[in-house]
Amino acid sequence: MLIDRARIHVKAGDGGNGSASFRREKYVPRGGPDGGDGGHGGDLLLRVKDNLSSLLAFQYNAHFAAERGGGGTKQQKHGKQGSRLYVDVPPGTVVFDDESGEVLADLTEPDEEVVVAKGGRGGLGNVHFKSSTRQAPKLAELGEPGEERWLRLELRLIADVGLVGLPNAGKSTLLAAASAARPKIADYPFTTLEPNLGVVEVGGAGGQTFVLADIPGLIQGAAGGSGLGHEFLRHVSRTRVLVHVLDASGGLEERDVLGDFRTVNAELAAYDDTLADKPMLVALNKTDLMEARQRLPELRATLEREHFPVMEISAATGKGVPELMAAVATTLREAAARQQEEEKPQERRRYTLANVDERAWEVDRLSPHHFAVRGIAFERFVKMTNFGNEDAVRRFQHVLDTSGIAQELGRQGIVTQDIVHIGDLELVWGEEHSLGAPPMPSRRRRHED
Repeated sequence: MLIDRARIHVKAGDGGNGSASFRREKYVPRGGPDGGDGGHGGDLLLRVKDNLSSLLAFQYNAHFAAERGGGGTKQQKHGKQGSRLYVDVPPGTVVFDDESGEVLADLTEPDEEVVVAKGGRGGLGNVHFKSSTRQAPKLAELGEPGEERWLRLELRLIADVGLVGLPNAGKSTLLAAASAARPKIADYPFTTLEPNLGVVEVGGAGGQTFVLADIPGLIQGAAGGSGLGHEFLRHVSRTRVLVHVLDASGGLEERDVLGDFRTVNAELAAYDDTLADKPMLVALNKTDLMEARQRLPELRATLEREHFPVMEISAATGKGVPELMAAVATTLREAAARQQEEEKPQERRRYTLANVDERAWEVDRLSPHHFAVRGIAFERFVKMTNFGNEDAVRRFQHVLDTSGIAQELGRQGIVTQDIVHIGDLELVWGEEHSLGAPPMPSRRRRHED
């Protein structure tokens, strides 16, 4: 069974805490600080493995965590770096941030990898905080928490050619006739409940080969999720050429064949308007039946007036199938040549985080007594501050003052006992601790207002 969607939680390693230790030697009674830094936490990466073809493994394990960094120790020894964790996915996996819906990566090449959660930085040991006025700092940083998030994975099959059409048009039979694939085939709608792939070789050994995908039957409303529309339409998006298979006989219900053709094309365009621009060949199938042969002249004339290449085939007997595959191979070559002419050579698009100024910050007043301070560097600094340590609190107060954040909060009217949100922390604005200094905040757990 093809599992083509999954939701997973990823957690990078936390950084190790810095050490607040001092030299203790026999003839050095007042040794200086010698606390080492914590090790960085391990990144978590997704990596493409071409021997995988499904997201089935994530049905049983949806939580992944990289190794945290080791804590610093005395004698300025750094903590161990956390090991990276690789999570393997099949080619064709599109990665979304589950909360925002943002596309983080489109992974198609073997061994391609992307960092989806960065490990936290290791905290600095107290050796970094020694100065001429502070000879014995007891201050050391906490390790930065590693990033964590929920991801949504979608597998989109990588195929050159997609077979589309209504249920029972004969797509699975055509795939079997054109390749070595052996899909399940029966005479009732939705026999195919998952895409099937086959490799077609044109021109004998050493000739052109391409991958052909049997996309399960589409119905009206598929782009809106009717039937199993969204389950299948994503697999059409990577194909370069489409073959629209029509039951020229009209079936037992004597359907409007041209109406069915337009219905499926409308669903393709509604799902993704770029699908309407892909080259499409029309395969009039089941020409071994009398009803189909009677309709062929009208169908061919109408479709050719609309500039669609038309091929007459019988997937059940194999008649016309080699000619259709040869025409598909030619269309693929023409599409590749046209793409080279229209597009300048460039690297395949990669999704990366935008360049931002980490030092920038902003203050927002959320309500009369609630404020939020946002900024990458400042939020990281808060996470790495040990508010149970007096020296660390003084350092935090100094940064709050020298950065201008305290002044901006004052300008916006903050008063004692107001709440300041910084990331996932809440700080309660306190009493002034000295003349002319801004109020000293204290930390508390965040709660729902």
